[in-house]
This record gives sequence, C-alpha cells and structure tokens, in this order.
Amino acid sequence: MATLHLFDLDGTLLYGSAAPVEISRRLGPDVEDGVRELERAFAAGELDPPGFALRVRALWADLTEEHVAAAFEGAPWLAGIRDVWREIRAAGDRCAVISLSPGFFVERLLDWGADATYGSRFPAVPFREPVDPTGILSAAAKVRIADELCARFGVSRADCVAYGDSLSDAALFAALPVSVAMNADHHVAELASHAYTGRDLREAYELVRAAV
Repeated sequence: MATLHLFDLDGTLLYGSAAPVEISRRLGPDVEDGVRELERAFAAGELDPPGFALRVRALWADLTEEHVAAAFEGAPWLAGIRDVWREIRAAGDRCAVISLSPGFFVERLLDWGADATYGSRFPAVPFREPVDPTGILSAAAKVRIADELCARFGVSRADCVAYGDSLSDAALFAALPVSVAMNADHHVAELASHAYTGRDLREAYELVRAAV
C-alpha cells in the first residue's frame, strides 16, 4: 500500500516564518508589521481564519504577481524539499501540502514535485474582488482534505504521515497514526509520533521512512 505524506507550510516547510509574512515583507515594513500583528492575534485565538484573511487582504491592496514570486523565491525554505518529494514519488508514494495560507502561494509547490496542494482561496492577484470567507481553510478542513486525498489516491488514514508545527496541525495529528512535529510548539509536540528540530527535510523524512 502506498503512503501519503501530508505537509503543512508555515513553520514546517518554511523555517521560522509564514507565507503571509514573506509576502508582506515585499510590500514594505508597515505592511510586514501589520501582518505580524495579525499572525500574533491569530495564534492567540483573537482572530479566526476568515477574519485573518479579510484583514490581510486589505493590507495587500498593492500586491502583484511579481511580489508573490519574489516572496516565494526568497522564503526560508527547508533544505531538501524537492529531494524528499522526488524520493517519495519514486517509491510509488504521494505527497501533498495543506495550508491555511493563500492558495496562490501554496500552489507554486506543484512545480517542486507535490502531487497536490491546498490553500485558502483568495481572489486573483492583483486583487479586484473581496475575499470569500467560505474559501478560507481551517484546522478542521485539513482533516477533511486529508480524507479527500486518501480517497483520491486509494489509501486510508492508516497509510498517512503528517508533518506540522502548531495548533492548526493538531486535529490532523490526532487523526493519523504517524506524524512528525517539525520545529514544533507544545500544541503538537505531545501528539506526534516523531519530532524533528532542524532545517533539512531529508533528516525529518528519515525519521519516518523505515516506519512506513
């Protein structure tokens, strides 16, 4: 039976950062400071995902595709992502990214070898339309999407491995038998079957390769 590897983005594939922060950095210090405050409020439970998305969309009024591309290329990615995904697919397994961050950023990882990517649905860049709150993902949505991917690839939850770092990954970690806490906080550290601290996805993958 194939294994489905499910990766979070912010704080997991991105070391110590998040896609909204990297995007905002390209728009200047005022926008970056504003988004960091939104990130703090979200982590503290003061904002839900739709509330975060509505506010960040307002801060990104001048966002262009050039900003997004520069943010993606300059982001602090873990080393070895493409190597790991190449090895996963060579073994007949699957890999996907599920993130609360904007889909227009997350989907760029398809070019790195992900079989599927899921992110929150924002308007096309540059923004001309408002955010539709129903398209913004939540932590619970990660479990739903994981089940959809299981059906798509013909596997079960027992055949999945989750990689994540924080509260938004807790529900998925609780639903799956194998998980890797990646540079993680306390929300997932106690739920994970494995833990990794570092900046190379190849090392994290080694922790679970034998187990699956």
